[in-house]
Amino acid sequence: MKRRVLIWFAAFILAVSVWPTYTSAEHGGPHVGDDEIALAEQALSAVLIDADTGTVIYEKKSHEKLPPASITKIMTMLLTMEAIDNGSLKLTDKVTASEYAASMGGSQIFLEPGESMTVDEMLKGVAMASGNDASVALAEKIAGSEKAFVKMMNERAQQLGMKDTHFANCNGLPVADHYSSAHDIAVMSRELLKHEGITKYTGAYQDYLRQGSEKPFWLVNTNKLVRFYSGADGLKTGYTSEAKFCLAATAKRDGLRLIAVVLGEPNTKTRNSEVSAMFDYAFSQYALLPIYQAGETIGKVKVQKGMSAQLELAASKPLNVLVKKGVKQDSITHKLIAPEKLAAPIKAGQSVGKLVVYQDGRALTEFELTAPSDIDKAGWWTLFKRTAAHLFFVDS
Repeated sequence: MKRRVLIWFAAFILAVSVWPTYTSAEHGGPHVGDDEIALAEQALSAVLIDADTGTVIYEKKSHEKLPPASITKIMTMLLTMEAIDNGSLKLTDKVTASEYAASMGGSQIFLEPGESMTVDEMLKGVAMASGNDASVALAEKIAGSEKAFVKMMNERAQQLGMKDTHFANCNGLPVADHYSSAHDIAVMSRELLKHEGITKYTGAYQDYLRQGSEKPFWLVNTNKLVRFYSGADGLKTGYTSEAKFCLAATAKRDGLRLIAVVLGEPNTKTRNSEVSAMFDYAFSQYALLPIYQAGETIGKVKVQKGMSAQLELAASKPLNVLVKKGVKQDSITHKLIAPEKLAAPIKAGQSVGKLVVYQDGRALTEFELTAPSDIDKAGWWTLFKRTAAHLFFVDS
């Protein structure tokens, strides 16, 4: 009997020693926070991240699939901004409301069938008034139909690695098979914030549509934090009886931009106070530490048989890490991991290495490094001249 107990105990110890440790990478990015702190206590699900690096500061059931209500419109706004960026849509383009778009219930800007507004005005209607009708009108303008637009939404979600999400419409009105998670909402919020112009819409507290007409429409932002929380400038509220009160919010202070998502809150007051508390915590405890400025050279890689003999690895954007305030500078180190040589041809955007940042020897985060431009394969004459130069013009 004693022998059997000893064998069982040894097996238990072995099992514990090899039990998988779930790292932040499995949650979509680095993690620096303490999930035991009392944040978002009334929310069914929540997450708090740094928008620059994607570092998770706090999460609570962040991958639970829940109805997102009007937070859905973050993806609608993202596809709209991307269409503007790629030139297929302009802010001055006219969008005409179909009968279907005008028939949307819930939050709306009361579009009449056949009524036209600019993309700029429709974006105001979506971002500030959470207009279900404006969302569908934009979807139809971009994709031809809401159904085609929803397909685009799901494809974009897949590209962004949003594994907890499936969209069935473009505005978040209750419908079967329409869900997301706090984690995925933070991911698409972070992507939307890469379009700097979006906060002109999401951060405005009030504005007008149809100004100067017989039916002026006063817009007041459904996200009251943009007025009452210092640094808040977005992003999107949501409510249905099924989803309860939801919010994807962003605020920026001293160069640090945060994204907080709460789902399933009991009322607007709790929703706003819990998001404010999440922001207060992160702004008081964390700061961004710059590693490289945009354009700064990180290292060089030799190129075999290329039109250029070497590839310069430079930071395409500022490379920062999120750290606790007061951290010792010498505890943060970094290392370039890249091959000594690469064979031509090399394509722009091709992954050629990574920069790993450590804190006290522990990997904190990593940045992928890509080729800034194409390097074609060199012809024999170019290679001959290069070899000759090395043979005859080497410094003595």
